[in-house]
Amino acid sequence: MSSGKILVAQGGGPTAVINQSLAGVVLEARRHRDVQLVYGARHGVRGIVDEDFVDLTRETSHNIEMVANTPSSALGSTRDKPDLKYCQEIFKVLQAHEIEHFFYIGGNDSSDTVRIVRDQARAANYPLRCLHIPKTIDNDLVGNDHTPGFPSAARFVAQAFAGANLDNASLPGVYVGVVMGRHAGFLTAAAALGKKFADDGPHLIYLPERAFDIGRFLADVKSTYERLGRCVIAVSEGIHDASGVPMLSQLAKDIERDAHGNVQLSGTGALADLLCEEVKSKLGIKRVRGDTFGYLQRSFIGCVSDVDQREAREVGEKAVQYAMWGEHSGSVAIRRTGFYSVDYELQPLEAVAAKTRTMEDEFIAPSGTDVTDAFRLYLRPLLGSGMPDAFRLRPNPVAKVLKR
Repeated sequence: MSSGKILVAQGGGPTAVINQSLAGVVLEARRHRDVQLVYGARHGVRGIVDEDFVDLTRETSHNIEMVANTPSSALGSTRDKPDLKYCQEIFKVLQAHEIEHFFYIGGNDSSDTVRIVRDQARAANYPLRCLHIPKTIDNDLVGNDHTPGFPSAARFVAQAFAGANLDNASLPGVYVGVVMGRHAGFLTAAAALGKKFADDGPHLIYLPERAFDIGRFLADVKSTYERLGRCVIAVSEGIHDASGVPMLSQLAKDIERDAHGNVQLSGTGALADLLCEEVKSKLGIKRVRGDTFGYLQRSFIGCVSDVDQREAREVGEKAVQYAMWGEHSGSVAIRRTGFYSVDYELQPLEAVAAKTRTMEDEFIAPSGTDVTDAFRLYLRPLLGSGMPDAFRLRPNPVAKVLKR
């Protein structure tokens, strides 16, 4: 006999629209008469093993809608990266609570967690459907045209660089903005969508898909500065040399590492500071400034793409529909159709789990320091409506009277 119980959780870095996916799951599930209870796990898989659940069946639809429009993870998240033993504990809890449908909203690691839990259920002959709902600002999930969370973060990056360019044009110098992205440069590349005029920044874009050479970087900056009298630079936090060693490791004296042993790239301004110091000391340019966008781009409340909101809601809804009407577990994927519209497919968990997508070559200019028109056409519809615009005074010079 069916228990009618489902469980939803959120994992990994928050986004501006992850709660839309949560709302999509909860509200769609409550429309199905076979669903009796909708549980939410607080702080992702950690909340599952700790049996830290909340009953979302008792939440009002109005408040769920209000939460849906609020960035960050309403249930709380986790950076735990479950191995087989951890997933066995997850399955024990799901089985004990008679959960029949498990929905996990997250990125690469989350999809792998869903896969392992699915395998445990199969081995135990337990009727559990496991659905992965895509989410990541890095846009690095394979099998997806793009991933919910990325368009809103990209909108923030594009607008932030548009503003940085205006500032830099007023007080010329060199500006370095470091953007999230360990392996995939999609978010850093979004800086290019902030350009309007031919001489607007970012003038140089450095992505982890191309090897970074400090000597060439300095030559690029010098050339741009001599040509324009200023230089705006977008840099991915994951830039590395030809051997794959992160530039932060080469430039910094003290290196922090995260819980998984990776060089800590996010949440530190070290890379921006170090690159600025290289420009100052090697090129002799006095006005050099750097910013690290860090966590600002993930859950910025005033800069959300309406397209991103809609699709994040729909992937949650589609996950429930696939679970209720189908016979398989899987990962919901966004596929682009037409000039801009999307459809949703359920792909096997093995197709996405623990895999990383990087920017396609067709999106990166031959110079390696810019993006192509193909990327601009790819990203522009995702940024949504109402993108702000910048204008200039027309050059109408007055003739000099005193020539000096």
